[in-house]
Amino acid sequence: MDSEASATAARLMGETMTRGMTTDETINTALDFVRSHLGMEVGYLSEFIGDDLVFRAVSAPGLEDMVAVGDSMPLDAVYCRHILAGRLPELIPDTGDIALCQDIPLTQAIPIKAHASIPIHRRDGSVYGMFCCLSRSARADLNTRDLDVMRAFAAISAEQVNSRLSFETVQAKQRAQITRMLETQDFDVVYQPIMDAQQKMPKGFEALCRFRPTPYRPPNVWFDDAQDVGMQVELEVCVIKRALQALDHLPASVYLSVNASPDTVSSGVLLDVFAGWPTERVVLEVTEHTRASDEDALDDALKKLRFTGVRLAIDDAGAGYSGLQQIVRLLPDIIKLDISLTERIDQDVVRRSLSAALVSFAKEIGADIVAEGIETGDELLTLAELGVPLAQGYFLGRPADLSEALAWFASPSDANRA
Repeated sequence: MDSEASATAARLMGETMTRGMTTDETINTALDFVRSHLGMEVGYLSEFIGDDLVFRAVSAPGLEDMVAVGDSMPLDAVYCRHILAGRLPELIPDTGDIALCQDIPLTQAIPIKAHASIPIHRRDGSVYGMFCCLSRSARADLNTRDLDVMRAFAAISAEQVNSRLSFETVQAKQRAQITRMLETQDFDVVYQPIMDAQQKMPKGFEALCRFRPTPYRPPNVWFDDAQDVGMQVELEVCVIKRALQALDHLPASVYLSVNASPDTVSSGVLLDVFAGWPTERVVLEVTEHTRASDEDALDDALKKLRFTGVRLAIDDAGAGYSGLQQIVRLLPDIIKLDISLTERIDQDVVRRSLSAALVSFAKEIGADIVAEGIETGDELLTLAELGVPLAQGYFLGRPADLSEALAWFASPSDANRA
């Protein structure tokens, strides 16, 4: 391979890794370079689908009417099967020198005078398609060094193709798992008490999801997978609908907190989901692990939900700058202090100072404060001294099924679980 081609191949591989070029960008760049380097008019990467060749990437400036991405041709009409079977060479400087070429319909249709093609293989060894260049003029100067250049860029393209195939395989598996979960609803909803810090009695419960399939995977993994395949809204809504059923059994003075991502809220679907339920007892906890795709849509959806009586909670307060931004922008009804602030707060003056500042801020905007992640009595006492009225954590009560949640009200002294 000549120095220019080597440098270009190295640069392309480097940019793919460091600049985050997409699969299509990398393959198109490879096709553009090889087509230009060989002096050809058309370059393309194809996939074999049944008995057809489908064009997946095309470089053909000025000849776009001849071939375009998504077009297809019968494999019997092109060179591919003959090259794979060894009946034709990978490099053909002049198709007029080979009798078999004259019998292939494509030769006369374009017409093709020069042709070069490298097979693209999947990682299991099967043939995916071809990396190909062709010209309507014979190119007697083409040689094995040119073919080596083409092989190098075909290899780069093959790696991109296989990375995409692997990604699509993973996504297909994820999509099937989420679809099956939506059909079977093979999950449980558990309820963690949100306690009055003084009276040690639940004022509300946060509904949390536990998926049953084995091997066990944490809820965030399931929801991340759903997001990856565009099914996040469906899965979150499915869980929320199940969770809301607890409102028929919990005391009327107790609220229920449900979690939703910003994009699920932005979709507007929750307005219908909450319809028919006592919305004054519903708290919507917007998870801030991912940014909203459309903040205007989020604001609009929240405005409509809050008009119906739904209260808004923002969690992870104190965990990072983005969480504080959300609090300032959305002015929630409830601010939840993150465990990064509450953990060992009785031993850390910095955590106490930051928490005190948030308590003061909450009073200014008329919001309640809930301290998350309480695991010791000293943490709870310190937070109560700072004026935090509500708390949540293993020290006060672990997530449990609805019957155990109801036991708090049937027999408070027996149900108090540390």
